[in-house]
Amino acid sequence: MFKSALSLKFGVDYYPEHWPRSRWARDAELMGELGFNIVRLAEFSWSKIEPREGEYNFEWLDEAISILANKGIKAIIGTPTAAPPPWIIKKHPDILRIDHHGVRSPEGTRRNYCPNNPNYIAHTKRIVQALALHYRDNPNVIGWQIDNEFGIDPCYCENCVKAFRNWLKSKYGSLENLNSSCGFIFWSQEYEDWDEIFPPKPPLDMQNPSLCLDWHRFLSDSWIRYQQIQVDIIREIAPNHIITHNFMGLYKELNYFKLAEPLDIVSFDYYPKWSLNVDYARSAMAHDVMRSLKKKPYWIMELQSGAVKVHTAPIPKPGEIRLWTLQSIARGADGLLYFRWRSCRFGAEEYWHGILDHDGVPRRRFFEVKKVSEDLMKIAPHIEKTNVKPEIAFTLSYDNLWAFDLEVGYGGKNYYGLDSWDPSLDFYRVLYSKNLPVDFVDPSKEDLSKYKVVFVPSLMLIDEAAEKNLRSYVKKGGILIATTRTGAKDWNNVIVDAALPGVLSDLFGITVEEYTGLPDDEKVGIETNETMLSRKVAGKGRCWAEMLLPKEDAKIVAYYNMGIYVGKPAATINNYGEGLAIYIGSFPDEILYSAILDWLMERLKIEPVLPSTEGLEAVERTGSNGRVIFALNHSERMIQVPLKREYYEILSGEKVDGLLKIEGLDAKVLKPIN
Repeated sequence: MFKSALSLKFGVDYYPEHWPRSRWARDAELMGELGFNIVRLAEFSWSKIEPREGEYNFEWLDEAISILANKGIKAIIGTPTAAPPPWIIKKHPDILRIDHHGVRSPEGTRRNYCPNNPNYIAHTKRIVQALALHYRDNPNVIGWQIDNEFGIDPCYCENCVKAFRNWLKSKYGSLENLNSSCGFIFWSQEYEDWDEIFPPKPPLDMQNPSLCLDWHRFLSDSWIRYQQIQVDIIREIAPNHIITHNFMGLYKELNYFKLAEPLDIVSFDYYPKWSLNVDYARSAMAHDVMRSLKKKPYWIMELQSGAVKVHTAPIPKPGEIRLWTLQSIARGADGLLYFRWRSCRFGAEEYWHGILDHDGVPRRRFFEVKKVSEDLMKIAPHIEKTNVKPEIAFTLSYDNLWAFDLEVGYGGKNYYGLDSWDPSLDFYRVLYSKNLPVDFVDPSKEDLSKYKVVFVPSLMLIDEAAEKNLRSYVKKGGILIATTRTGAKDWNNVIVDAALPGVLSDLFGITVEEYTGLPDDEKVGIETNETMLSRKVAGKGRCWAEMLLPKEDAKIVAYYNMGIYVGKPAATINNYGEGLAIYIGSFPDEILYSAILDWLMERLKIEPVLPSTEGLEAVERTGSNGRVIFALNHSERMIQVPLKREYYEILSGEKVDGLLKIEGLDAKVLKPIN
């Protein structure tokens, strides 16, 4: 049977506490009809589990788990700490966060607590321990989701202020080191006592950039530490259970590499349709980031199955839920749960629709998911022990994203006119259009040697480990591509006292002689050097421009042909050891990135999964079971893709050769025939 044979986890987020018990069996029956083998339960049910302090009620949850188990459905239990019950707030109102105006978070909602509050930590330990002890031997519970969608909302309570001072003391050791490392001499802010230090408050453009970055690092570490408290309890009591947390794709305020470290599996919540059109390149990048956190298959813990609660929210078109599911599997997901089973009739998410509408009647979306389950039955045996294995990597430093977003000029706007994801997303869009996947790597920690190309999108902050890693990669034969502002600051968010790109100047064989912002949508023209990239292409750079001065061995890849630096070098290439280092002095457009990518693909024999076709997303999973190619048509018209070999199309059971035809909002899954 599908449920027992499928290694893939396939299911839904279910809230039995929202519905009469008389409905539960019917829900389980319908889930069984869809082939579900997993549900997530209870992540917002603390008041139901513990209506009064120390008074536990597991009977309803036991019953729900048992009813689901009768249909072959296992459970992931969410620790319910994201939404404290009213009795805790009544007893300990201090658990509520305090914002920078000194106002406490409101009651009656979720994610309103402080992770450094000792009272809330004590209640957290107690409820997690009680749940783990109760379900550790239940064969129908296979694991845990810690809390729900951790995110940073700064808290300025006394607990956080004291903890931040201790965090700084641990990092810097002495006030002398703190003052000198962060430049507190500016505006007479040198500290003589740790108790003089307070967290920075908006407007942050008038605060010390180093202190702002350290405050963000502290906030991220606070949530990571709070998660670890729960992980440790479950590991001790139920060591055989899996542990995950539901991440949020391109959410960037937490250090997701560190948050992922103690978890068995990364899972994330994927809601692609917030308006009429879906940005599939951005969506694909979110999947690639999530897979990259542990470099192994991940889960989707919440996949959109209906309209979300936004202004004039559109419902998914017929075929889109299926495409989002197959896209997730294609990019490395081995588990997938839809949000939610049934649209809730009450509460803040009453318009966050699920597979079933408010009346619980199976309709179009239900039957589309049923079609998906039939597809997965065919696909699952072919993708066991496979994953996406890119040849191209992007560096990802969450500290750098925070520092980039902290580059705020007067008026509160970003100094570069960009979001911190934009330098990555600009090049990623070109790779996506060519059907080339990407791994995201921590430049300070990860081995880069398996990648043919490493792209460094405006890595302003450079620590010693990252510097050594990037140098070693190029020296041993790798190709490194960096964009403007790389190497501009040290790890404490202080501008370096050397010609840019700072400690990497010799690696790239250049210095930056001058730079300028490009306000009011001004662009600079950039033209490639035909002798370097094999063809001449004219494109544009936006937001920022640097005039580069190549040293003796560096060659000019592109010139400015318009703007303040006309005739001057805009991009260079340098031989370093056995490899090459390319530096781009602006934020290039798609035309320029395409020229660079075409040159790389030809030089390094990088082959796309399938030829570039408008509307097509093609991704390959490989492993001991061979190769499987997912070809997804996100457009509403039929597309035709030329094939270089013969394939077995898994969904239809037919052989295809020569030309692959995919109807609008449809997909094909291919396996090469020798």
